[in-house]
Amino acid sequence: MPIPESAVLFDVDGTLVDSNYQHVSAWVRAFVEVGHPVPAWRIHQALGMDSSRLLEELLGDDADELGDRAKELHARHYKDSADQLRPLPGARELLRALHEEGKTIVLATSAAADELEILRGVLDADDYVDAATNADDVETAKPEPDILQVALERAGVEASDAVMVGDARWDMVAAGRSGIRGIAVRSGGVDREALVEAGATETHDDAAALLSALGLATRGASAP
Repeated sequence: MPIPESAVLFDVDGTLVDSNYQHVSAWVRAFVEVGHPVPAWRIHQALGMDSSRLLEELLGDDADELGDRAKELHARHYKDSADQLRPLPGARELLRALHEEGKTIVLATSAAADELEILRGVLDADDYVDAATNADDVETAKPEPDILQVALERAGVEASDAVMVGDARWDMVAAGRSGIRGIAVRSGGVDREALVEAGATETHDDAAALLSALGLATRGASAP
């Protein structure tokens, strides 16, 4: 079934680029180094949150004291693993197919600007992207709706004429709070039930599965 909305807002980490587990590993190392180890499963569940909220969730009362250092260490370790990043199956093809359908494509992410630059280099699909957001655009990111409001402004559409594609519960919560329909992919490692509970109107295994469901796979298959 085609997407009726004129703009498609995409999360990037875990949705278009296979990066979630690099983030988990980087956070695991960072928390150990600041003396507050956190289990990897808890980190994974918090991925997609605004970084300040993630640190509060995972460090608790130690967030004020340790958070800034942990964030610096995470950024360093994540960048050291950048050579392991890969586009997820169907990601480029999906962006190309939607672009050729005349959709406005916005990368609606709260990744830091330098991390987004890395992700865009890995994705290598800027020809199909009309605009992007990053952490500098808002004070508080997902699950608050602020970053999606910026994405809507850059797309030049109202919430009712946009759809959000993401892999995290927080993507779906932020979409719901913005009045945007949410489509979830499971490529970030979150189970279908959790995504639906968070507000996803439909779920797909990954970008390739969404491409196929939209009936665009044949046209998108030749994307570079």
